[in-house]
Amino acid sequence: MLLVADTGNTTTVAGIFDGDELIAHWRLSSILHTSDELGIYLLNLLNTKNIKPSDISGAAFASVVPSLDFSMTEAIKEYFNVKPLQVNALTNTGMEIRVKNPREVGADRIVNAVAGREKYGAPLIVADYGTAITFDVVSEDGAYLGGAIAPGLNSGISALFSKAAKLPQVALKIPESVIGRNTEEAIQAGILFGNAGLTDRIVEMIRAEYGMKNAKVIATGGHAGLMKKVAHTIDYVDDWLMLEGLKLIYRRVNHEG
Repeated sequence: MLLVADTGNTTTVAGIFDGDELIAHWRLSSILHTSDELGIYLLNLLNTKNIKPSDISGAAFASVVPSLDFSMTEAIKEYFNVKPLQVNALTNTGMEIRVKNPREVGADRIVNAVAGREKYGAPLIVADYGTAITFDVVSEDGAYLGGAIAPGLNSGISALFSKAAKLPQVALKIPESVIGRNTEEAIQAGILFGNAGLTDRIVEMIRAEYGMKNAKVIATGGHAGLMKKVAHTIDYVDDWLMLEGLKLIYRRVNHEG
């Protein structure tokens, strides 16, 4: 079995593949810092699915939190007795990176692009709704071209809450109208419909600038399902796209499959 994990600024997504089948997956807070904390947490997660540490024969992870890289590596080595592959912009992913400085590209963005190309073909736009909203573009010939980054939905709400004394922290819920009848609904309308407009506008501009009028748009990340309900340009929601990408890259690097 293959253990895969993506460590984000707010959330860590982890999963277990048995061959091609994703048999378990979790979305967790990125709050653990030591290798022992991470290792014990992972053991407990696997135990809920009756998976033994000895069942794990390989591991791969991506991270945008450098302070957790060592802890994740040591946790997997210590508790599962395997050396994990840490995916970054210089990993042999099989995808050409056509940006000015490939080292600057977040590993999560490359992994999403690799998985999206494999599952949905190219050209392609992957929209990942997490702490940030990222739009990543795959050309018709399958190369990574770059993308756009915007604040995430919760980041926008947190900014309002912290900077405007009279505005409350609200839950992400689609209001009945774009005209909020109270402060909570007004914030929800601004955040959700505003980010739907951001999504649609950026997608339209990418398609026009690169002549990709038929490029599919795949949404992933914690708020992908919610955004699919309000953004017109999203074609598919794939909650576990990142995990699929880690599996594909692990197999490529280790010459499997």
